[in-house]
Amino acid sequence: MGKARRWWVLVTVSAGLFLISVDMTVLYTALPTLTGDLGADASQKLWIINAYPLVAAGLLLGTGTLGDRVGHKRMFLIGLVLFGIASTVAAFAPSPEVLIAGRAFLAVGAATMMPATLALIRITFEDERERGVAIGIWGTMSIIGTALGPVLGGLLLEQFWWGSVFLVNVPVVLLALVATVFLAPGGAGRPDRPWDPVASLHVMVGLVPLVYAIKEATKPDPAPLHIALALLVSAVGFRAFVRRQRTRTYPLIDFSLFRNRGILVGVLGAALAMFATAGIQLILAQRLQLVIGHTPLGAGLLVGAFALGALPAGIVAGGLAYRVSVRTLIGGGLFVGALGVLITVLLTPGAVPVLGSARSSGWVVPGLLLAGAGLGATMSAASAAIIGGAPPHRAGMASSVEEVSYELGSLTGVAVLGSVLTAVYTRTVALPDNTPAAAADSLDEARATAGRLPATEAQPLLDAAKSAFDNGYTVTLALAAAVLAAGSLFTYRYLARTPAPSTDEQTGATEQTGSTA
Repeated sequence: MGKARRWWVLVTVSAGLFLISVDMTVLYTALPTLTGDLGADASQKLWIINAYPLVAAGLLLGTGTLGDRVGHKRMFLIGLVLFGIASTVAAFAPSPEVLIAGRAFLAVGAATMMPATLALIRITFEDERERGVAIGIWGTMSIIGTALGPVLGGLLLEQFWWGSVFLVNVPVVLLALVATVFLAPGGAGRPDRPWDPVASLHVMVGLVPLVYAIKEATKPDPAPLHIALALLVSAVGFRAFVRRQRTRTYPLIDFSLFRNRGILVGVLGAALAMFATAGIQLILAQRLQLVIGHTPLGAGLLVGAFALGALPAGIVAGGLAYRVSVRTLIGGGLFVGALGVLITVLLTPGAVPVLGSARSSGWVVPGLLLAGAGLGATMSAASAAIIGGAPPHRAGMASSVEEVSYELGSLTGVAVLGSVLTAVYTRTVALPDNTPAAAADSLDEARATAGRLPATEAQPLLDAAKSAFDNGYTVTLALAAAVLAAGSLFTYRYLARTPAPSTDEQTGATEQTGSTA
């Protein structure tokens, strides 16, 4: 394959990954608007956000091995078609329930496409250095798409209705379909490889009640019995999955992959990077609109500073992945990300009362740039560690493992940090006397309640609600920084005594491990 064609293949599959990543976060700035238009309550809002990563994470392992069976080009094309149809359904959803279903359908298309994108890169780029750069660009597109989602959502809402954030996917899907047909390498796959949809069902049985338990545990009046039952069902689902995989000739996931420390740290790094990225962007976008009063576009542009830091750092890290240790790139990237998140919360006007509030919202930009740089580098290095450490016949499986780590990171970031935000809000809000109890559920409810009150009563309510939201904002960002710092420390300690990888190990085969920095 000619050099120019190889890079056009990269552009095509990166466009697909960009769409997938954008749709993870595009609703962050659109959420206040569509909540009002569709009448979604607090629980429905969280499921509108979480339906996408939840379904994608449950299906990804199965679609990766299915790609090994039917061919990765075919899987990518099928995924594009499903994604385009689901985007149209979501764009014209008349109710929260239909939108949740549309988001779940989008995740089916995304899960079909995602493993194929990385597998096609591995097939297309045979030179290890070119492949390292290509994987770096691919990994960067994931975090760039995630970071630019709020910007795109805000930009579209300036001119169109909220459904436009989904409809914009359709022309990109059509262009990618044409390019894939003519550019991407074919291949019939291996028809002898079985597909195991039952295992994907086990994953879903494990994930759905786990997310429910997290959200229930952070309610003001949680139901312990419900939480216990949900955790029990989740444990049964995950245990059934593990037992099934260990007895299959062709498992969806070969747990021996994680004996390679580089792969294990890569999975952890990718998950933690997405945990922080998704959770922080959602919470910051909400604060900028609901507390500060920015438009969706204004909030999206500020949050988009994250992408400006991620793009160059991700590309550089991809190019260095075969010369610098996994330990240095992932451990250092997580540490820089933690530092950036901490700076962001300290410089946010009004979020930390002792530091005052006489600053503009633009003060969050330096912290976001630094966080983006650290997490962008982490994700590129994680991609190289996972794909470079897997044997060629496990390319589809390794791609799925990586994408599952992204989706689980995003899912847990929104579920955990969003739930912590809500818990802190409900426990610290001091409502004025005679205020309806619904205002204690969320800042959205408080704003809606204030809109029905006289100005003299509305302002004290809004002040109390915004103060409580800022309490939650500070706690959740500090928690995210602590999680990233813990991940960095684990990476440095876990890989401290691992020998440096040889060139042969990095490029093919079965071992890629980090060395001491």
